[in-house]
Amino acid sequence: MSDEIEFDAESTATTWAAFGDLMSVLLGAFVLILASVIGIQLLLHNRLDEEVKQRQAQTAKLKTLEQALAAPMAAGRITVIDGRIGISGNVLFALNSDQLQPEGRELLQSIAGPLREYLHAREEILMVSGFTDNQPVRVANARFADNLELSAARALTVTRTLIADGVPSASVFAAAFGAEQPVSPNDDEAGRAKNRRVEIAPIPRPHTDGKADAR
Repeated sequence: MSDEIEFDAESTATTWAAFGDLMSVLLGAFVLILASVIGIQLLLHNRLDEEVKQRQAQTAKLKTLEQALAAPMAAGRITVIDGRIGISGNVLFALNSDQLQPEGRELLQSIAGPLREYLHAREEILMVSGFTDNQPVRVANARFADNLELSAARALTVTRTLIADGVPSASVFAAAFGAEQPVSPNDDEAGRAKNRRVEIAPIPRPHTDGKADAR
């Protein structure tokens, strides 16, 4: 009888010891999971704070840019949408020409400083895009083969002018779209005038791996 009682006691002790070990393992696993969850929450919180700060800084820079361009915006010479500057072609150039008009030259000179400040310490560059209406250009000016060539010449003129006025040459480039991507129907002169434009848009700066191109 005493042997049975002793066996039951040993069996019970072994069971409780195993149960205690299991509870210790479960408690340890719970602590690890809790620590991981807290760590992830802290990481997400820090990332969210950083993203909020970046957005606030970007909003502040866009606001500064828009304030600097308030006068030409009010006069209807340019538009600013999400930091994308649209300039009427009639302000910059005479019809079918890539030579800056005095008003256009003055306008570019006035926005070069704000653009330079906007780019400061930002991983962005400016894409200067030229656009035209859909009317054949060769009829009025044989210098250009087509609207694409005219839009390229205008974009280059604006790009070179901005560089001459202090925008870093490594932070601005020209692009040509010709009559593509109209913002208004080309059915009448008012619509075509809106399509004859130059846009200046900030885009992310491309990163290179530092390797020289094979030539």
